[in-house]
Amino acid sequence: MAQSQPRHAAPKPNRNIKALRTVRFWAAPVVITLALMSALAALYLGGILNPTTNLRHLPIALVNEDAGPAGKQIVDGLATGLDENRFDVRVVSPEEAKRLLDKAEVYGEAVIPPTFSSRLRDFAVSAVEPTRAERPEITISTNPRAGTLAASIAGQTLTQAMTVVNGKVGERLTAEVAARTGGAPLTGASALGLANPIDVTSTVYNPLPNGTGNGLSAFYYALLLLLAGFTGSIVVSTLVDSMLGYVPAEFGPVYRFAEQINISRFRTLLVKWGLMVVLALLTSAVYMAIAHGLGMPIAHGWQLWLYGVFAISAVGVTSSSLIAVLGSMGLLVSMLIFVILGLPSAGATVPLEAVPPFFRWLSEFEPMHQVFLGVRALLYLDGQADAGLAQALTMTAVGLVIGLLLGGIITHMYDRRGFHRIPGAVEMAIAVEHQAHYQARDGAREGSSDET
Repeated sequence: MAQSQPRHAAPKPNRNIKALRTVRFWAAPVVITLALMSALAALYLGGILNPTTNLRHLPIALVNEDAGPAGKQIVDGLATGLDENRFDVRVVSPEEAKRLLDKAEVYGEAVIPPTFSSRLRDFAVSAVEPTRAERPEITISTNPRAGTLAASIAGQTLTQAMTVVNGKVGERLTAEVAARTGGAPLTGASALGLANPIDVTSTVYNPLPNGTGNGLSAFYYALLLLLAGFTGSIVVSTLVDSMLGYVPAEFGPVYRFAEQINISRFRTLLVKWGLMVVLALLTSAVYMAIAHGLGMPIAHGWQLWLYGVFAISAVGVTSSSLIAVLGSMGLLVSMLIFVILGLPSAGATVPLEAVPPFFRWLSEFEPMHQVFLGVRALLYLDGQADAGLAQALTMTAVGLVIGLLLGGIITHMYDRRGFHRIPGAVEMAIAVEHQAHYQARDGAREGSSDET
């Protein structure tokens, strides 16, 4: 009779079904899972539900090109009128404002043009004299490349502030006209025009092209890179251990053990790291091909591919090291670091200036935020190093070094102390015993059939 691979569980387990009746058996999976899901709910909902009430130092630029007194008065009024704890109001030159917008360092700006004071004066005169005048204009620009929600908050804030300023300027202008005319009544149109003399227009600075998901493509692409490293490390670790004969390969109700290979923990981890690098090279290319096929604009293709390889490798190496060092608990720790804590502190969907302080602290070292900065710089900000790409490269490199040192040093220590994986042969012995049991049973059946 042909020899077959063992396919089932051991026929004579040491413990009976009474183990299922213990509190620990039922409580452990329920408590651990409930704690994990509770953390997910608290972190995710806590980070997005109240962005406006959590505002801290949201950067906004004010540009005053007006040579007259009115422009300075409006800038001073805006700077003092906005809560300094919630908004970081920066009065800058037009050139500096452009630099800040291009590097996503401010989410919006208000620009007072050079002719503002003269137009305001002419507009007041036109209320009592038959002269032609144009309303003075202030332009509000939002910066969606820095973040869609943040740009929306900045635009709404500047619009509301300008509504208040418009009313105050109108009151002063009405009083000046009344003093000039000796209190003579004005026509309804003139009075209405003087009450709100400033024409406030809203524009978008350097609008995002089609195919960017209204500014969300950078976040989702960064998330894909994190998931490729995290999920890939799980798949690679499981398959490598299975093919080396240290864990069974299960296919539905069937499992099998490969012939066990005598290999150290450190060398096993080196194999997993090598596979993660190969996987990163291919996955980053596949991501770019799919994104391009779906119409996502990619201005810096080679740079994005290389950074994708780097990010996937760093996450995969670190996650593989955690699994090698902590065993099954490494999966939970990796999920905590790369997914659970990473999403609410990414600063992608909700700006970091609008999340609780805990998430702003996490963003200083959380991998998701660093990868997002790199992807956003390459997709939206012309690949400028000081627009987040340099920080992303530095922090990703730091994460990679941590993963290499953590896995390399500790697995090498395990090997030197004799914590080898060879004891896994016990499972093989159980499977062999079970195979012998089924062979004996099949032999008995054949013998009884021969007698009949």
